[in-house]
Amino acid sequence: MSKSVRISEEFHEFVETHNRDDETMEETLRRLVGGPHPEAVAGIVSSETAAEMRDRLESSREADVAGKAELRERFE
Repeated sequence: MSKSVRISEEFHEFVETHNRDDETMEETLRRLVGGPHPEAVAGIVSSETAAEMRDRLESSREADVAGKAELRERFE
């Protein structure tokens, strides 16, 4: 499940400038604000659920990278 949060254009630009190519926006925000480290939440979910979460994150990351590449091509 996900939620939407309204932020100013300025803050969004700030986060975007700190976004690494291999990160989702959520990962960037977690890194910037010091969100929970994976070790801090270890053991809360089953191994199967953790594997599924990893797969979904990887798929999302790949889609983000592809989307960014497409946008770059449009503006070149």
